[in-house]
Amino acid sequence: MVKNQNREDKMSFQPPTVQDILRSPYASAMPGQTVTPNTQTRNYFQAIDNMISVFAIRPDDEVLFLTDPLLDRAVVDAITGIARSRGVQPREFMAATTQVASCPPEVRGLIEKATFVVSSWFCSVNDPLFIKLRRDKGQRWVKITYFRNLDLLNTPQARFPIDLVGEIIRATARMYPKDRDFDMTFACPRGSDLTIRFTPEMTRNLLANNRWQGQDKADVDGCYVHYMPTHGPNLYDRVAFGRQEGRHASMEGVIFPQWAIGFDKPFEEKIGIEYKDDLVCKVHGKSLDAEILRDMLVGVDAHLHELGCGFNPKYPRYKAYPAGSNAPGALHFGTDANRPNDYLARRVPHWEEPHTHQDCVVFDMTVKAGGTTLIDNGFLMALRDPQVVEMARRYGDPVELLETFVE
Repeated sequence: MVKNQNREDKMSFQPPTVQDILRSPYASAMPGQTVTPNTQTRNYFQAIDNMISVFAIRPDDEVLFLTDPLLDRAVVDAITGIARSRGVQPREFMAATTQVASCPPEVRGLIEKATFVVSSWFCSVNDPLFIKLRRDKGQRWVKITYFRNLDLLNTPQARFPIDLVGEIIRATARMYPKDRDFDMTFACPRGSDLTIRFTPEMTRNLLANNRWQGQDKADVDGCYVHYMPTHGPNLYDRVAFGRQEGRHASMEGVIFPQWAIGFDKPFEEKIGIEYKDDLVCKVHGKSLDAEILRDMLVGVDAHLHELGCGFNPKYPRYKAYPAGSNAPGALHFGTDANRPNDYLARRVPHWEEPHTHQDCVVFDMTVKAGGTTLIDNGFLMALRDPQVVEMARRYGDPVELLETFVE
């Protein structure tokens, strides 16, 4: 009698459906998302140590802030605290916006006196005076496009090891052919087909700057770095020609970006941006988004200002704003036009970049330098370089550090 009862119980059991499982408040095959206070403390102080190592202010430095009204004042106070701990009292000049296109005459004297500059201004990298001061005077610069508030210290990219970012950059630089001409080619599943022709001179110039040498701390005379170290160095920009006016690479072809700054969501249509030399000559597509980009980029001398790539594996991959994406292997094709664009002025009036600029983003590009693959379908190959993996072991599990991405 007992045996029959057990048999009936087993026969009446119905295994749960997927819907049953999903209805359960306890269903999970993944760890919880709660971060304990102890872990938060460790993470925060790791980020703080990164920050202090980048802002390598010396006791004899003249520190100058070039800021804007929308920058969180706590950022200035935090960096000022680092400076004052070393006996340095910074000065500050605030412009009306980050979109400063060139050095304002009224601040020139302050800038020339400084030895260490912390700047939120767009022109930080390419103003002729700033370049000259870095080259001739050894002035050190930190650009803070990606450090607009202190909340960012609680992010994974803030605590990712600075020296490991540098090793990833050096591994990418090693992939460039150094002693011969080569083609850098771009392809994606939507049909991108772009070629940029490199010469040995271009490669030498491009890779000579401190960022391509993996120096992401402002402790080297003449340096220019970003904090947080996420943006660049660029796979191609006019540094390849010493920023000489009128010089550019031979390039031709089309890319099909997935997104661009100022657009609410990725493009639904396959929109093509065609380059001839470094100029945008056509925008292919029939949608409203394509028409907006056409007005923004065609007939306005829109040249390729930078071909940006990120090197911090914990930077959010699908975060295109303010100037990206800057996840490893994601690319942004940054163009500069000869007039501001009204659409950008309406959509992102307080953008950190001027409204002459546009970053078109691709998440799944394959990039080859000669016969060497730099990026495979959006994956930066340097993340598996043996020297990168070996350095990553010092900080934790290499796979988790280098290949567990933040969406």
